[in-house]
Amino acid sequence: MWRGSLLCLLLAGACHASPALPENPFPHIAGSYLVKQDGVLLWAESADRRMPPASLAKLMTALLVLENGDLERSVVVSRAAAAETGSRIGLRAGERLVADDLLAAMLIASANDACHALASDLAGSEGEFVTRMNARAEALGLRNTKFANACGHDAAGQYSTAADLALIAEQDLAYPRFVELVAMQSARIAADGSRRFELKTSNALLGRYPGVSGVKTGFTPAAGKCLVALAERNGRRVLLVLLDAPDRWWSASDVLDRAFSAADAR
Repeated sequence: MWRGSLLCLLLAGACHASPALPENPFPHIAGSYLVKQDGVLLWAESADRRMPPASLAKLMTALLVLENGDLERSVVVSRAAAAETGSRIGLRAGERLVADDLLAAMLIASANDACHALASDLAGSEGEFVTRMNARAEALGLRNTKFANACGHDAAGQYSTAADLALIAEQDLAYPRFVELVAMQSARIAADGSRRFELKTSNALLGRYPGVSGVKTGFTPAAGKCLVALAERNGRRVLLVLLDAPDRWWSASDVLDRAFSAADAR
């Protein structure tokens, strides 16, 4: 059984035209999902359901960093940042990196140590940064989003929705540097001009699904597999959010295929 363009690419098979669209062709692919085409909602399932966001929380962290604007400043890695768990690049306490390089590590490799370093540098502590995250969510009118940490670790009182995360992603995508970073499959950064780090994307769609240019992945035991994906073809732009999607790469491929087919049929 063919499962979208990604599988077709991997198997070098032929894809056939999609049938007429039902009202919601993907009701069971995720705990919550939403897909927009050129900013217009196509389909959704439980898009306002509060769920753990995993590393998709980094989209709000990135927004605050981008809104601050000074990406060339030098950031000293705190002890708390160096002690981060989960996905990380191995930063050491006291190392200095340019904020833009830490942003790259956070968005490309989903590095929690880089995320925490940026948060504590910008606000003085991660706790104060989280206060700013929640204030920004409130300013954006996101009533179903609340953060308890900057990087997306499972925590009581940390939740968001597919609809809210789509809005945050759209805010991020207004920044050219964000667009550039989330489209990268790899990059190199350095600490103190000496110790170097190789960044590899956590997004398996980049370079495999035609037109994909980001945006962010996430996984924790409570959140499951999560994804915000952006793809563009023939002047059409599709944004997809999946929360708790067990088969996220195939599901994303299927949804994006159907969304572009819908556009072509009009």
